[in-house]
Amino acid sequence: MADLKALADAIISGDRDAARELTQQAADENVDPEKILNEGLTAGMDVVGKKFKANEFYVPEVLIAARAMHAGMEILEPLLAEAGAEPKGIVVLGTVKGDLHDIGKNLVNMMLSGGGFKVVDVGIDVSEEKFVESAKNENADIVALSALLTTTMPQMKNVIDALKEAGIEAQTIIGGAPVTQDYADEIGADGYAPDAASAVDKAAELLA
Repeated sequence: MADLKALADAIISGDRDAARELTQQAADENVDPEKILNEGLTAGMDVVGKKFKANEFYVPEVLIAARAMHAGMEILEPLLAEAGAEPKGIVVLGTVKGDLHDIGKNLVNMMLSGGGFKVVDVGIDVSEEKFVESAKNENADIVALSALLTTTMPQMKNVIDALKEAGIEAQTIIGGAPVTQDYADEIGADGYAPDAASAVDKAAELLA
């Protein structure tokens, strides 16, 4: 009998082999792929997110958990597509022009994927034109911007202005070490996330 609680535990402990095995076992038993996602993989990543917020987990534990989640997702993604499962939303994610930092962005990608969102990662040093083009092509619900340097923060405003100018209705979330809620308000972002786990909550809140 498929044990989705054990699958969630495998994600929390970052056991990639167990995550893969338990996902495969549940799939072989014809458990609904959305149920495997929600009660296994996402449930595990939820706990990881909460522990990360509470400073019980740090970046290495989150990365190991995310790696285990991806092992399960490799099996699950084709099944979800076959079943016509809709993602919670489509997020275009990138680090703004002039900024080459990607650890925070990668964490946000993993957390959002684990939370049931489809994430299109456009990379680092991304121009406003590329954000606009990707948001348009992907029909994005959310555009998420990361910056780790105070000198690249003004680029966030440029992207938000460019999205508005292009008539793109996607919501915007910003984050990164120097970024604050005040700055988000100042440049007209729809949301701010202080960390990767909060980004998932904020994305869900904006699309609710």
